[in-house]
Amino acid sequence: MAHGAHRSHLLPPHPDLGLARDCEQCLGWGTVVTRDGDHELCHACQPGAAGGEDPLASDS
Repeated sequence: MAHGAHRSHLLPPHPDLGLARDCEQCLGWGTVVTRDGDHELCHACQPGAAGGEDPLASDS
């Protein structure tokens, strides 16, 4: 039986596809799926993925 995607209150990450174009880790998608089924930015090609910082977090 096929299952749909899990509902989440979090928006999926928005990768830079220009950087992901030739990446062998994410195959050009810019994101990878974790063992928990969550989408994360690819640590190999996306500069904001390292350090665990949220690029959408406000500075206030």
